[in-house]
Amino acid sequence: MKRPFALLALLGLPLLTLAQTTQPKPDPMSRALITNAPAPTGGPMSKKNAAAAQEVEKLERQRFEAQVSKDYAFLEKAFADDLIYTHANGKQNGKTDYLQSIREGKSVYDKIEVENLNVRAYNDGTAAVVNGQIIIYQPNKPDGTPNVAHIKYVTTQIKDPKKGWQVVLWQSQKQPEAK
Repeated sequence: MKRPFALLALLGLPLLTLAQTTQPKPDPMSRALITNAPAPTGGPMSKKNAAAAQEVEKLERQRFEAQVSKDYAFLEKAFADDLIYTHANGKQNGKTDYLQSIREGKSVYDKIEVENLNVRAYNDGTAAVVNGQIIIYQPNKPDGTPNVAHIKYVTTQIKDPKKGWQVVLWQSQKQPEAK
């Protein structure tokens, strides 16, 4: 019983090979016409996108400083009116609610340390995606132990012609503590 099945399988393999179609190689010029975004492998970025990425990186670091120092004027400009912020615990805030949580002492930051930051700009320097890792130091827990959170996060920012760069979407994810 096993031999006829094996023989059938051996005879059927060439037929399966013939049945597969090969995909033609894409014309590199057709890809260039479809997109002008940087290549996923880190290809060259346009001058506008490179300048925007540098500007957004600087603003991102300033945003963290403003959260610690409670610089509400800066934060009001940095966050778009339609901001959606998903905290590491899954809770969501809009701009008004999030800024109110800082004012009321519900969101307190003693220090925010940037471990790494990656900014990719698109659309002639009018849109950017930021991903990074930060360490947030908050007031000690009630038992006196340090309250430290290791966070990976992503933001999407747009450049409003009148308001400048603004965070429209922000997602955080808590990471296990390094040991």
